[in-house]
Amino acid sequence: MKTNLFTLFVVLFFVFGSAGVSAQERYIDGIVTTFDSIAVIGADVWVKSSKTVIKTDTLGRFKVAVLPGDKLKISARGFVSRSVKLEDNTKIVAVNLKLKPGDKSREYAIGYGYVKDGEKLNAVAQMTDDDVDFAQYSNMYDLIRGRFAGVQVAGGEIIIRGVNSINSSSAALIVVDGITVDGSILGVLSPVQVKSINVIKDGGAAIYGSRGANGVVIIETKRGND
Repeated sequence: MKTNLFTLFVVLFFVFGSAGVSAQERYIDGIVTTFDSIAVIGADVWVKSSKTVIKTDTLGRFKVAVLPGDKLKISARGFVSRSVKLEDNTKIVAVNLKLKPGDKSREYAIGYGYVKDGEKLNAVAQMTDDDVDFAQYSNMYDLIRGRFAGVQVAGGEIIIRGVNSINSSSAALIVVDGITVDGSILGVLSPVQVKSINVIKDGGAAIYGSRGANGVVIIETKRGND
């Protein structure tokens, strides 16, 4: 009788114990992009608690089981890896991977199939303060002028050749830290505050709709830990 009770106790312990562990586990959804909206296909998503690695689908999406306080590491060849610490209430994770400087990284992104639309990615030109010492320039206009093929500075506006204007202005759309701003910001923004500049032209600018018809200049400024 004692043996049967002990066996029952052991069974109940493992049943309810494992149920408690499972109750802590949950699933979260995520998406991995580059340049804010271009899906990154087949990126590795590594879960710290389980050491599980899954890949993003053709839309850059993923779904993975995690534990409270878990961490994810997202990586793809040619891109800068990102680590994300999950909060207890996190349900959706959106990660934007930055392309490493240089044409080789662009070749990896397209050649390894991480980016489906190669023409869109090739329409993007990038420059970071790792490539050029931004501090040597007195203003943003001098920094941008002559550094990007087909890009001109005229009348305080950035003009990207090869795009067709659908309105009276030929000025490119300016986006600073993800926020669309007036072009006059370039007159007050100091180059030493800037971390990277991306110029999107041709079909790649279509992700910004009619506002990006003249091309887009995306500027990321430095943060406290940069």
